[in-house]
Amino acid sequence: MKKLLLLVLILFCITQTTIASQTSYDKSDFVPVYTMINDAVYDIRYYSNYNFTGKKINGYKAPVAYMTKESLKALSQAADDLRKQGYRLLIWDTYRPQKAVNNFVTWINNPNDAGDKSFYPNLEKSDLLKGQYIMEKSGHTKGSTVDLTLIKKDGSFVDMGGTFDLFSEISHPDYKKLTKEQKKNRKILHDAMIKAGFKGIDSEWWHFTLKNEPYPDTYFDFDVE
Repeated sequence: MKKLLLLVLILFCITQTTIASQTSYDKSDFVPVYTMINDAVYDIRYYSNYNFTGKKINGYKAPVAYMTKESLKALSQAADDLRKQGYRLLIWDTYRPQKAVNNFVTWINNPNDAGDKSFYPNLEKSDLLKGQYIMEKSGHTKGSTVDLTLIKKDGSFVDMGGTFDLFSEISHPDYKKLTKEQKKNRKILHDAMIKAGFKGIDSEWWHFTLKNEPYPDTYFDFDVE
């Protein structure tokens, strides 16, 4: 009886591990952001060389932002709210293929490639993985996470006190040395995203994930194209 219980427990653990780390190439529930938000601006950094690796990232074959239908519907609500306040969305990243995350990890483990040091000015490159700035599994890969900021309706800059993918305490949403204007601007973005059903994280003011994301245990790996 004990052996049978042990076997059942082992099989259960294996099953749970498999469920917790499914990989899928099915993009049928993903749509481009522009299909629901027609005034957003895009600066898809991983399609270009302007990112912390200094090189274009694997899996980004076009400068397009994809999200799950459910998360895009919520983002559209946030965009409507912000539009009434005189803002538009500038999007840096949304869905991110697992192969892109693997690209990040490979770069970190290459001691001969410093990438663009301006993104981690006070850290060693090896600290990026140890300090969990970059994860081997990313919420972006599940399709319901977005990195974004605000711009004014005329396209002009909104001062957030720091830029995308700056690996520094400056990027923490509650960084103490911000000006009043910078704090206010971060709060406007944060409040609109929370109201629409997203949640933020402690280390990046620009990063939001749908609270009830439809694929919490699935990592997707189809190309952005």
